[in-house]
Amino acid sequence: MSKRGKAFVDQAALDFEAARAEIRLHPLFAPLSSYESRNSDHPWADISLDGSLRAHPTRKASEAEWVWVFAHCLLHLGFGTASCDDVLDFQPAIRLGTRPFSWEPGRCVRGGPAEAPERWAKRFASGLSNAAVAAIDVAGGARSSLSDSRPVRSEWDLALSWFVSDYPLLGALASTMKVVADAELARGWDISIAAVSTASAEIYVNPLASLTKQEWRFVLAHEMLHAALRHCDRVGGRDPYLWNIAADFVVNGWLVEMAVGSAPEGVLHDPELRGLSAESVYDRIAVDLRRYRKLLTLRGHHQGDLLGEPLRGPADVTDLDEFYRRALLTGLSYHSSSRGLLPAGLVEEIRALEHPPLSWDAQLARWFEEFVPVVEKRRSYARPSRRQASTPDIPRPGWMRPESLESRPTFGVVLDTSGSMDSKLLGKALGAIASYAAARDVPAARVVFCDAMAYDAGYVPVEDIAERVTVRGRGGTVLQPGIDLLERADDFPSGGPILVITDGRCDVLRIRREHAFLIPAGAHLPFRARGPVFRMS
Repeated sequence: MSKRGKAFVDQAALDFEAARAEIRLHPLFAPLSSYESRNSDHPWADISLDGSLRAHPTRKASEAEWVWVFAHCLLHLGFGTASCDDVLDFQPAIRLGTRPFSWEPGRCVRGGPAEAPERWAKRFASGLSNAAVAAIDVAGGARSSLSDSRPVRSEWDLALSWFVSDYPLLGALASTMKVVADAELARGWDISIAAVSTASAEIYVNPLASLTKQEWRFVLAHEMLHAALRHCDRVGGRDPYLWNIAADFVVNGWLVEMAVGSAPEGVLHDPELRGLSAESVYDRIAVDLRRYRKLLTLRGHHQGDLLGEPLRGPADVTDLDEFYRRALLTGLSYHSSSRGLLPAGLVEEIRALEHPPLSWDAQLARWFEEFVPVVEKRRSYARPSRRQASTPDIPRPGWMRPESLESRPTFGVVLDTSGSMDSKLLGKALGAIASYAAARDVPAARVVFCDAMAYDAGYVPVEDIAERVTVRGRGGTVLQPGIDLLERADDFPSGGPILVITDGRCDVLRIRREHAFLIPAGAHLPFRARGPVFRMS
C-alpha cells in the first residue's frame, strides 16, 4: 500500500500480460502456441524449439514493445533455424508492435528436439493462412483488427451480407436496404423482432431478440419482400392489421418453400394457404376477425410490421417504386439462371412489377373520362366562316357545341381544408382537377369546403378552384355534412359524381352516388371505401 492508502499497480506487469494476450489472439501466431515465463538470461527474451518462450525477469517495456519481442521469437520458430537478420527483414511486413530501442540481434533460439523445426513450419503455414482470411475479414468489416477474434458485425448484418453474396433473388435489395438495430427505437415502437418501412428502405430490428443467424435470414427476407412487393401500399380499404396478417401468411409460405433460413418460433404459416395471393388470403381470414386478430406479426404486441411512415427519415432513393421493381426483377433474372425454381405465386407478383400501375394523375384522368362525359362538338356553317390563305374563296365550317337546354357536365368536389392538410399536395390535386376538367369542357364544378363545418362555395370555374381554397385549420375534419349538402342540392345533377380530397383524418363517410377519393400517398381512410382511391405522390 502507498502512503495514501491506494494499492500499488505494476504497470510493467500489466503491459507484459496484455502483450501475451494479444499475441495469442493474433491469427498468425495463434498456431505457434507457447508458454511464456520470466526466467531468461537473455536481455529481452528467447525461445526453445519445444515452444517455451522465456522473458527477462526484470525487463520493463511497453505493451507494444513486448508484442514485437514475442512476435520476433515466434517467427524464429516458424522459420526454423533462421538467423535474427532474416527474421528482422521479414518482421516489418506484419506491422505488429514496436521494436525496442535497445534491442540487439543475438541468439534468440535455444536447442530442442531434432524433429521440432518441421512441426513448427507446418504450424506457421497454418498461421499464414489464418492471417490471410482474417485480413479479408478486416477489409470487409467482420473484424476490427487481426487480433480481434470477435466479429464486429452482428448476426443480422452477417445475414444481410449473405443475401448479397449467396442469394441472387434478394441480393440487390439487401445491398441497398439498411438494417437499423436500436434497442431504444425498438422499445419505443413496440418492435419485438422486426418491422420495415417501405418509405425509408430500412428494416428495424430489436437487437435484444435472441435469434440464430438462420432465423435472422428468414426475418430479413420476410421484411424485404414486404417492402419490395409494396404490401404497405396495397392495403386499399382493407383493415391494415388483417392485411398485414394475410401478407405474412403468403410471404412466410414462400420462404419456407424456398428454404431461406429458419422460421422463428411462432411465425404465421399455414400450408393450406399455399398458392394464394395476399388478397385471397385476406378475403378468407376476414370472415373470422376474432380469431385472426389474436395472431402476431414479427413486430408483436398485436401491431403490424408494415410501417407506413419512416422512423428516421425518407430513403436516399428518389423513386422507390422504380428501385424496388428493378431490384426484384434483376434478382429474379439472376436467380432463375443459377438457383432454379421459385414459388409460382412469387414469380407472378414479381413479373407483375414489369407493368407498374398508372400514376395517380393518370388514374384520376380515367375516372374523369368515365364519369364526366364530354360534350361532343360538331362542324357547322352557322358561324362566321373560316377561310384558309391558300383557298380564300372556299368557306369552311367551324367547330361548335350544340345549342340546347341540356345541362353541361359537372362534378362535385368536397375539399378537406382542415389544418392537417398539406397545402402543397392540395395545390397539386386542384391543379390536376382543373386541367382534366378543362379537357372535358367542364365549365364549373360545385365545390364544398369542409373542416369542422361545411362551406358551400357554389359553382366555381375550374380554373379558379385552386385560387379559392383556403386552409382554415379549425381542428377536426367532418366531411359528411359536405357530402349531404351536395346530394340534397337542387341545382346539382343527380348523376353528378363527387370527388373527395382529404388526408384521411376524417369521419366515416356514407356516399350514395358515384364518387372517388384523392388522398396523400401513405395515408389511409378510416373506413372501407366503395369508390376508387387515388393516392397523390
